[in-house]
Amino acid sequence: MKITCNEATEICDKSQYKEASFWEKIKLGTHLFLCKKCGLYAKQNKMMSVCLRKLKEAESHKTHHLNQDEMNCMAQELKTKIEA
Repeated sequence: MKITCNEATEICDKSQYKEASFWEKIKLGTHLFLCKKCGLYAKQNKMMSVCLRKLKEAESHKTHHLNQDEMNCMAQELKTKIEA
C-alpha cells in the first residue's frame, strides 16, 4: 500500500484531472498524511489548477482580460495560500 513520492505526485496530477482510480486516491491520501513535502505539492498543484481555470474562464468569455493589478493580486493570493 506504500507508494513513493514520485508515484504520489503522478497520482496527484491524475486526481486533478479526475483520472485517478478510487484505490489510487486511497493510497495518495495515506501518503499525503505521512509526507509533508507531497502534501505541499498537492496544495500547490490545486492552487495552480484553480488559477489556470480562472484564466481559461476569462479567456473563454473574452469579455475580460486580467490587467496588471489583477495579475498581481492573483499572484499574491497564490503566494499567500501556498505559504499558509
